[in-house]
Amino acid sequence: MSGHIPVMLQEVLDTLAPRDGGIYLDGTFGGGGYASAILSAAACTLHAIDRDPDAIARGGAVAARFPGRLHLVQGRFGEMVELMREQGVSALDGVVLDLGISSFQIDQAERGFSFRFDGPLDMRMEKAGPSAADLVNRLPEAELADILWQLGEERHSRRIARTIVAARKEAPIETTSQLVRIIHSCMPRDPSGQDSATRSFQALRLKVNDELGEVERGLAAAASLLAPGGRLVVVAFHSLEDRLVKRFMQQAAGRAPGVSRHLPVAGDHQRKAAPFRLVVNNALRPGEAETSANPRARSARLRAIEKIEEAPCSAP
Repeated sequence: MSGHIPVMLQEVLDTLAPRDGGIYLDGTFGGGGYASAILSAAACTLHAIDRDPDAIARGGAVAARFPGRLHLVQGRFGEMVELMREQGVSALDGVVLDLGISSFQIDQAERGFSFRFDGPLDMRMEKAGPSAADLVNRLPEAELADILWQLGEERHSRRIARTIVAARKEAPIETTSQLVRIIHSCMPRDPSGQDSATRSFQALRLKVNDELGEVERGLAAAASLLAPGGRLVVVAFHSLEDRLVKRFMQQAAGRAPGVSRHLPVAGDHQRKAAPFRLVVNNALRPGEAETSANPRARSARLRAIEKIEEAPCSAP
């Protein structure tokens, strides 16, 4: 689809390895790039979830190309167990998650995701619930600073929060350009050339959409749905997401101390790591040709696990 370039597409296909007759889930349909490639690679069935109603609407064209094989579902991938149950699906041969924001969302000024365009300060993937404008205009200064620090890793979070609170006393902060001017007014130019509003916008987006919580729920749900031999393939774009994915997968494969609280429970009195193996020991990175053609791919990391057998039952 125009404007949408699926990141690490060949690596995703090679890792997922779709097969004829398989049942797969694309938990982040977006522009349909992965979905189209998976359906073209094998005579399989694909369920595709997206929380953004615009993405589901765009998906009609993709579904028409694969009659009866693509099933579109609006919702959150963290709720995939319930959503798949409603579709009559209890086990999957593979799940793909492309985390973060889509090119469509970034490039539409009216969605308010990007500081590059002037638009309403929105950032809601589902077009429902509190917006970014609600947060910056209503949250206490300390809470706002914590969000910028924890989710944006912004070293100047307190200074920015203090400046935002002072500015909103003069007039409500309603547009992306207003917020950018406020941040620029109190921030030095970044020597790296990165816009000084980048980390604050990231933090607000993650908070508005509870994206890290959704990642944790999605990983657990996918692990519980995979059939033996099924694979979970995840592409993450920044360190906070990738850290969650890496820890979850290492624990699932028994490569890290401790057992994730998100892994399936083996018995009422004991938690047991699910029987998975790492498909790739270290994250795959996009090649130089791809990053040159699509700079947004630069930070991508691909990780994957495979279910190797049914989880054994434990005696209480």
